[in-house]
Amino acid sequence: MRTPLAERLRPRTLAEFVGQKSLLAADAPLRVAYQRGHPYPMILYGPPGSGKTTLARLLAQASGEEFVALSALSSGVRELKDLEERGRQARERGRGLIAFIDEIHRYTRAQQDALLRPLEEGSVVLIGATTENPAFALTAAILSRLRLHILEPLTEQDLIALLHRALEAPEGLASVFTASDEALAFVAELADGDGRRALTLLEMAAELAEEAGTGLIEEPHVRRAAGTRYRRFDKGGDLFYDQISALHKAVRGSSPDGALYWLARLLDGGCDPRYVARRLVRAASEDIGNADPRALTIALDAWQAFDRLGRPEGDLALAHAAAYLASAPKSNAVYRAFQAALRDVQTHGTQPVPAHLRNAPTKLARSLGHGRDYRYPHDEPEAYAAGVSYFPDGMKPAVYYEPTDRGLEGRIKERFMRLRTRDREEGGS
Repeated sequence: MRTPLAERLRPRTLAEFVGQKSLLAADAPLRVAYQRGHPYPMILYGPPGSGKTTLARLLAQASGEEFVALSALSSGVRELKDLEERGRQARERGRGLIAFIDEIHRYTRAQQDALLRPLEEGSVVLIGATTENPAFALTAAILSRLRLHILEPLTEQDLIALLHRALEAPEGLASVFTASDEALAFVAELADGDGRRALTLLEMAAELAEEAGTGLIEEPHVRRAAGTRYRRFDKGGDLFYDQISALHKAVRGSSPDGALYWLARLLDGGCDPRYVARRLVRAASEDIGNADPRALTIALDAWQAFDRLGRPEGDLALAHAAAYLASAPKSNAVYRAFQAALRDVQTHGTQPVPAHLRNAPTKLARSLGHGRDYRYPHDEPEAYAAGVSYFPDGMKPAVYYEPTDRGLEGRIKERFMRLRTRDREEGGS
């Protein structure tokens, strides 16, 4: 079986490495570690195809130490114990051991804990690679012992340079294929920052060109190789949460254009539309609330419309809701009020319900005083019993909900100001 182009072109020196210019600047720690041949324990965090594995191998190669590669998908505590012992044996021989662990975020807490002792003893220099935010995916104990380096997606210029190298290198496609500038630009666009994907697309396009009896790779070959356009997306990872956060913040920031852009990105990337619908419902209550109560109805209707229509027709209902929510007046007064009420519940514990607020469905309940002295608001002016407390006895009535001046809440605020004036006149709170 032929070795894939991406593997054949894996850099043998740092000079051949493409991308991550700031991370590998002349005085950067990684560059210095490579030049001195002394790598240190680290985490390489970045998207697929940004060079994490290649960097780890180059650092190990420059050190001349023993090297072992593991994947968190296929190794566990037993393999990590063996790694610890292997590190000790290497140290007894006067050598070091560099361990590269791919997808390290997939280790459980117990598996991560198994790495602590070899790290503390220095018997193993650990280089971990992850596509997930280490702050969430790794334990504090592991993070405190490793230096974090963040890799960025490759730029289109980086990808073009990588593709030119593939066409020129003897181990690549040299003397066999050439490519038009349009084809290379299209590959770089489709790769979306992923160097491995760029090389894979180029190789597939070359095979299609060969089938057509030509050594020139052109845009139609790339288009056929790609099938459908690809966007970087991870349904459960950082990129997903970053994009859903961007959608929510665009709605909160009253930017319908931004909201529609991030909605399109999410749906194009494969996000479950029902998750988006749930987030829009949350935004309707958290960020709009009573400034425009219709927002919640529209968000729920969009969810229901999507369930009935499916894709792609139902996507428009989500777009309708996102644009409306972004355009609506904003208030988080209900959200803040509810959070304050929850804090009081946790602070004051289980307070008994005052007698006048208790249910009195039976003669026994009424004989115990349930409902006694209850004032029925509809029998009072403006349907409001001024001066009545609806809090537990002995607990000072709190003011949680402070309506804003925006949208319908402005009218709610005017009414509350009038009712609170009546409370003061009655001698209440």
